[in-house]
Amino acid sequence: MQRRKFKPEFKLQCVLDTISGRKSPAQICRENNISESVLNKWRHLFMERAPGIFENGSSKVNTEYQRISELERLVGKLTLQLEVSKKLSSYFPSQ
Repeated sequence: MQRRKFKPEFKLQCVLDTISGRKSPAQICRENNISESVLNKWRHLFMERAPGIFENGSSKVNTEYQRISELERLVGKLTLQLEVSKKLSSYFPSQ
């Protein structure tokens, strides 16, 4: 039997419904035909990872933007060097 795969958005909605108290875990499991152990696993995983959103989220994004800026500067520099090389090569006849 093949295992079902659930989208992250679906898992999040189920967990948020449970945490907020909008629906009971039993009701969510019944409506979505999932076992309570699966829902509990999703909820525990969410609770483990949730603090990381506030700790490392901004520093990772800043690091990525710095890397992108560095690469853009390098591309600009290499483009300029290529243009200069093309102009210089036009002054020298090829043999």
